[in-house]
Amino acid sequence: MSDCAPSEQEQKFMRQAIALSREKMVAGFGGPFGAVITKNGGVVAVGFNQVTSTNDPTAHAEVSAIRQACQTLNTFDLAGCEIYTSCEPCPMCLSAIYWARLDKIYYANSRQDAADIGFDDAFLYDEIPKDIKARSITTIRILPNEAILPFEEWKQKSDKIAY
Repeated sequence: MSDCAPSEQEQKFMRQAIALSREKMVAGFGGPFGAVITKNGGVVAVGFNQVTSTNDPTAHAEVSAIRQACQTLNTFDLAGCEIYTSCEPCPMCLSAIYWARLDKIYYANSRQDAADIGFDDAFLYDEIPKDIKARSITTIRILPNEAILPFEEWKQKSDKIAY
């Protein structure tokens, strides 16, 4: 994390994410999380937690903002963009941020702050490095010889778009 003080613009975008987290939480959309994605000093997308209002466990603020930014910019590659999120991203959101290739993450509340109000992701951080057989959800590999065929086709596909 950077040691320098945030600029006025950085503070403005973070305050927008924080305000969104409160506004949408009060309105009943989900937990108190908001996100703003910017590019070249302007907002391209916003997102807020909609897990309970949409019955979608992936509808976190960051993922919602990434989806909107990709639609707005008509691309799956958000290089050149930055995300301001009211809380340190959970493992799913952090992964989505990396897959989307965002340049920078600004966050306000920590994962411990989230845990203190009932959003504890420690079990996920603990599960990820475990061997598949040691994870708490039983995971069984089946039909790998059949599943590999589309992968082999993809490898040979001349018009594929790499990502």
